[in-house]
Amino acid sequence: MRMTYKKRDFARQLRQEQTSAEEKVWQLLRKNQFMGLKFRRQHVIEGFVVDFYCHEYKLAVEIDGGIHNKQKDYDEWRQSEIEAKDITFVRITNKEIERDGTIVLKKIKEVIKPLRQP
Repeated sequence: MRMTYKKRDFARQLRQEQTSAEEKVWQLLRKNQFMGLKFRRQHVIEGFVVDFYCHEYKLAVEIDGGIHNKQKDYDEWRQSEIEAKDITFVRITNKEIERDGTIVLKKIKEVIKPLRQP
């Protein structure tokens, strides 16, 4: 599925309207400062927008806020569609980030460690 102009524009809008949790995470991931990895924010994958994406490890990072409690079935379906493309998914809640902003880095490290093994 190709990225449509609507999805691209929607992703741009989301980048400009980040939540405070997304902003905290972006400050930790941007400019290759975490393990030298390049992350994209609000990246379109197969018609779905994920909060952060690392192409090198095919890793999607999703920050779950209050809206995700109401759309749990859709989120599970969306995640399974993305994972079907051999993309690893990491979910972190806003509350986890509020308690410890570096939790996202710890979770990403846990997921990437086995992927880095030769």
